[in-house]
Amino acid sequence: MAFKKQDIYNALEKITEPGGGKNLVENGNVTNVVTFGDEVIVDVTISNPSLQAKKKIEVEIMRAIHREVDQKIDVKVNVKVEVKEKENPNLIRGKEIPNIQNIIAVASGKGGVGKSTVTSNLAISLSKMGFKVGVLDADVYGPSQHLMFDVEQARPLSVNVNGRSKMKPIENYGVKLLSLGFFTNPNQAVIWRGPMASKALNQLIFDADWGELDFLLIDLPPGTGDVHLSIVQALPITGAVVVSTPQNIALADAKKGVAMFQQESIQVPVLGIIENMAYFTPEELPNNKYYIFGKDGAKNLSEDLKVKFLGEIPLVQSIREAGDVGHPVALQENSKLEDIFKETTKEMVSELLHRNANLPPTEIVRITTMSGCSAVKK
Repeated sequence: MAFKKQDIYNALEKITEPGGGKNLVENGNVTNVVTFGDEVIVDVTISNPSLQAKKKIEVEIMRAIHREVDQKIDVKVNVKVEVKEKENPNLIRGKEIPNIQNIIAVASGKGGVGKSTVTSNLAISLSKMGFKVGVLDADVYGPSQHLMFDVEQARPLSVNVNGRSKMKPIENYGVKLLSLGFFTNPNQAVIWRGPMASKALNQLIFDADWGELDFLLIDLPPGTGDVHLSIVQALPITGAVVVSTPQNIALADAKKGVAMFQQESIQVPVLGIIENMAYFTPEELPNNKYYIFGKDGAKNLSEDLKVKFLGEIPLVQSIREAGDVGHPVALQENSKLEDIFKETTKEMVSELLHRNANLPPTEIVRITTMSGCSAVKK
């Protein structure tokens, strides 16, 4: 009985994997063929895990070899199943946005620490320094940037960019803005599963005409969840800023926020921590400081974690009032609060320059295990 290994491969080219389009050889299903006398061992891999599919492919291989080569060949088939991960069309697809120099994620481990307020004032301060700035409100379940920038009633227009229809961000105070708040009913809760939130973010990020930006600030939701993973999967984040208040319960969550970005699988440089509501200063006693939530909590945390302490923001009524009326307090010329946010922003920019000079660009990551936050670099 004379036959060659190529005769076996030629026979296997007559078979297609169940549900597949190409033959077994062309599709790479055949991983090995061993011939020894009148014996043939075929190792084959299929993606269909059902017992019926395994049996069918085994029978078809035996029949093809007997029909095309020799009926007397003793054929043994080893079938291995490798289920290919199906692509989810709702996942954000990782890629760079052209003409955006730095993407800064502003995060908090805990809700209610003033992350969105800090984000809006950082954006204003950057704009006043002469930078081109955009803000992406990624807090899909509780968007607020459209309120803080006094553009609640605005709606992004459609513009044609190289033959594609894209959203034109709303602009106010020299800052470009996109928020889910432009597209949802303010009286209704956003009740979405993760894939729907990711799809909405995908549109806000990649279906927008951001133009040229020196900074895109991303206002993340509190915590360390689905949206955060989607963002690092979608964009090469240049650096992250974590906002916290001084009390222990907030610091415990802020520590988790820092740890998320520092995961080996994610590796987004943490530019620093900002302490919001650091102390209370009443209007009638502007030189007094009352440490209601504790003193230097975030500052001490930054030292423990070996990340930069970017600054402390006081608990002042006018900061809240300014945000409520859509006129961030950093807009107030020659005010003490404008100076505080300006100095904090300068510290952030200084740390960013140091990061860009000493570290390679951040890579987009592909999350493969949600619970363990495992990822594979692209």
